[in-house]
Amino acid sequence: MYRARLFAIRHSGAFGWIYGRLERLMIALDPVFARLGYNRVERPIALVERVVKGVLFDCRMCGQCVLSSTGMSCPMNCPKELRNGPCGGVRPGGFCEVRPAMRCVWVLAWDGATRMQGGDRIREVLPPVDRSLKGSSAWLRVSREKAARLREAREASRTTLAQAFPGARRNEPSTAPLAEEPPSAVNRGQRR
Repeated sequence: MYRARLFAIRHSGAFGWIYGRLERLMIALDPVFARLGYNRVERPIALVERVVKGVLFDCRMCGQCVLSSTGMSCPMNCPKELRNGPCGGVRPGGFCEVRPAMRCVWVLAWDGATRMQGGDRIREVLPPVDRSLKGSSAWLRVSREKAARLREAREASRTTLAQAFPGARRNEPSTAPLAEEPPSAVNRGQRR
């Protein structure tokens, strides 16, 4: 697992690209998931997520995946489970103070973030882990939240247009004024 984790960090740019495509797919599948019921699809998706992320990233299934902002290095692999940067005990060469044979998760995260598009997101302060989400699918939760924000934004734009329309009707006439008729067209039918 440790070698696979190092491989994923070395190729974090490619994995970040794959993650972005997976997120788009999950957002596109939101209507299907909603129709089936999110409670029904949670377990199978969490199982797939556990297997894939477990092999590639040594995932702990915290339910709040931050791999895309930590260079594909899972901070839950830190023996201290630090979510925001290394502790003061990083040994020479970037090794962990608790597990000296392991490279520090955050040293690896900085390395992986330099290879990713949007790697500056590693500088953002992450919220503490919500232990109630442990074991749940972060993929499903994040895609559901983003799909909901997209729906809200679409609805807000439609509402804004609808709310602006009555005001426009008061300020502008419902029909445009007619242009004056050219003299050759006036009284044409009256000539005999």
